Amino acid sequence: MLVWLSEYLAQYFHIFHVVQYLTLRAILGTLTALFVALLIGPSMIRRLSQYKVGQVIRDDGPKSHFSKAGTPTMGGSLLLVAIALSTLLWGDLSNRYVWLVLLVTLGFGAIGWRDDYLKLIKRNSKGLSAKHKYFFQSVIGLGAACYLYFTATLPVETELVFPFFKYLLWPLGPFFIVFTYFVIVGTSNAVNLTDGLDGLAILPAVMVAAALGVFAYATGNWQFANYLAIPYVSGAGELAVFCGALVGSGLGFLWFNAYPAQVFMGDVGALSLGAALGLIAVIVRQELVLLLMGGVFVLETVSVILQVASFKLTGKRIFRMAPIHHHFELKGWPEPRVIVRFWIISFVLVLCGLATLKLR
Repeated sequence: MLVWLSEYLAQYFHIFHVVQYLTLRAILGTLTALFVALLIGPSMIRRLSQYKVGQVIRDDGPKSHFSKAGTPTMGGSLLLVAIALSTLLWGDLSNRYVWLVLLVTLGFGAIGWRDDYLKLIKRNSKGLSAKHKYFFQSVIGLGAACYLYFTATLPVETELVFPFFKYLLWPLGPFFIVFTYFVIVGTSNAVNLTDGLDGLAILPAVMVAAALGVFAYATGNWQFANYLAIPYVSGAGELAVFCGALVGSGLGFLWFNAYPAQVFMGDVGALSLGAALGLIAVIVRQELVLLLMGGVFVLETVSVILQVASFKLTGKRIFRMAPIHHHFELKGWPEPRVIVRFWIISFVLVLCGLATLKLR
């Protein structure tokens, strides 16, 4: 929105040309989202408390979690408001990728909001059934995948790019639709599984988003893309603004979600953040790098899959409890130790992902 206004004002005041710079808008988008989250956070937490939108704690979970019962959840709404407002202010609204990512993020947020609403306000313990949840996720995920496939103008936009190799590309053809669907929905649910401790999911998501912002900027700039031997995707650079908004809103949310949390993210935040990360990775052609940088999300998901498979096949559990962060809690690790160590692992993995820009 402000891009258009700055274009008009630049005719009379040259200083407004500076707003056209993508790097500046990404920084301002980050700061705007952070300010919005910090500004409206306290009032939103009070409102959630008034409506008694409190967290329900599992009886079979770590005993240290029992004190968290009643803590306001659905705080992911704060993330969505900050992301949307910042993106609309600083993003180029003529860019199709900006709208696609924003709509998919809000769409998955709506699914999570409905699930949280049924569980916490309507007191329906089952919430949105798994069948309905995956149906709506599939509709949005497949819709985004089809849009990207049928609007692609260059072969590289639908090819699988392998990190560490300059010219190793695998044409996906129509399989691109299925592949993209699994990346979006899979990442969405992986982040949701990780959201089990105070701040555990949000900071890794922030770090991955920041790294994807770097990839988006380089991918959308022909000179950088050519120099780094990565795919050039016209218009992808504008997603740096969205990534900045996600980083700012995430840090603002962490202000209230840090241990001991004043508010929880809920499905409304976790599902939407995961979907956004997955879709951005697809657009900038870095799905495999996302797998590396989001290693904590992958670990959490794999631990659940292994736990369920082992119990069904052998009647025995591999971990004391899944997702795996609960396993470490039940082994005696204090919650802050689990959180910070997972953060450190995420930081290292994100640095490894960024290193693929040059190690080719």
